Amino acid sequence: MTQIRFGVIIIPMADFFNSSLGLRLSPKNVVGEIIRFMLSDAKRSYRIVIGTDSLLASDMSADFVTAIVVHRVGNGGRYFWRRFELAKFYTLRDRIIREVLLSLEVAKEILEELKNQEAPHFGFEIHADIGENGETKVMIQEVVGMIRAHNFEARTKPMSYAASSVADRHV
Repeated sequence: MTQIRFGVIIIPMADFFNSSLGLRLSPKNVVGEIIRFMLSDAKRSYRIVIGTDSLLASDMSADFVTAIVVHRVGNGGRYFWRRFELAKFYTLRDRIIREVLLSLEVAKEILEELKNQEAPHFGFEIHADIGENGETKVMIQEVVGMIRAHNFEARTKPMSYAASSVADRHV
């Protein structure tokens, strides 16, 4: 079923996340996998991280990939990702803001599902694909402010691996 979010049409397969093993999972099943992974070594510390990256096409549409990473601190992790194809983007700022909005939407969805299931204790962060170098440096305060306004911890480059490495791999 086609959905409209943030005023744009989203392709139907965006309701599912892909696992690193090639499986397509609903958000509820992703959370189940995250909890199963954390319980497999419950004595460890965990951090759940959400990040989005995008790539602008020649027709000015953009391909967005959002990654959910469950990091077993000091010992690897697992990740899940989904892709959105969205309408025209004429500025880098619009694309970065959309990346953050998509990450926030997924974060709220995943946290809501984690509350419904009994998850072990974990840290939670949103990673933005911006940094002190390059064109995005003028947006750091704005983007970090958006994320913090939703009560999430924000990370930017070089610490934003969910967006700048994991999601970037699938854009």
